[in-house]
Amino acid sequence: MAATVCELKWISYLLRDFGVSVVALIPLHCDNQTTLHIMVNLIFHQRTKHLDIDFHIVHNCYKDGFIDPVFLRNKDQLADLFTKTLSGALFVLH
Repeated sequence: MAATVCELKWISYLLRDFGVSVVALIPLHCDNQTTLHIMVNLIFHQRTKHLDIDFHIVHNCYKDGFIDPVFLRNKDQLADLFTKTLSGALFVLH
């Protein structure tokens, strides 16, 4: 997720250099509700004590209004078409 946010930042800087401003929140789709909850609420407890600096980068981009975290079910992930073996029904769907 942090790599994606860094790429989005880079693309937004590139667009700004070309004279195109990004004014809308960029939707960041994730299929893990726990990750989205921790990113939005910045909760730390025993199970999250090993979160590294990447998490803080993503949280700061959310806090600054750069990204909009959106939950997306596994079955709706378009990237799965390229990364996973799909059943016949999911193959036809995509």
